[in-house]
Amino acid sequence: MTSRAGEPFDTDRAAAEVAGLLTAPVPADGPTTAEGDPVTEEWTVTAGAGFRIVPLWEGDPLTGVYAPEWNDAEEAAASHVAELARALDARWGPHHRVRLDGPLMRRQGGSPVEPLFEALFSQDLYGDLEVWGPLDPGGRWVGLIFGHSDGDAPFVLAALVSDRPIPEPADVDGRL
Repeated sequence: MTSRAGEPFDTDRAAAEVAGLLTAPVPADGPTTAEGDPVTEEWTVTAGAGFRIVPLWEGDPLTGVYAPEWNDAEEAAASHVAELARALDARWGPHHRVRLDGPLMRRQGGSPVEPLFEALFSQDLYGDLEVWGPLDPGGRWVGLIFGHSDGDAPFVLAALVSDRPIPEPADVDGRL
């Protein structure tokens, strides 16, 4: 669960928060750490060497929800990502997609993955990244992603900023 539980999705708010990440602090090095709200312990931010990840929206829990309502919830989450991506495209130009299926398969096979990808997977963010960059000021990279941990967990939309290029990962066989 995230600190965004119960908040309605708002494209303008989310776009402003993503833009704010361009000036947010990111550690130059060190371990990846996830932080939670001191009272609820719900996820608020993950930071690691060169990146910061924050939740933007959390859907309703899917406990006891089955198709077609489950499919509707997934479509709603995907539409939030698409709507936000369109708003950011208008601001920064077209984005590109970074597929994470290769790193996810390597991780599931017990192999290490890039710290940024490990941090995303640790927050159950398994989708593909929608990426813009490098952006001014400072040449940072921004990404959007959504996912959920299991059939009952809510969908979560998150944003990230990186002070270095977001790598195009090799697939599970090591090919780009």
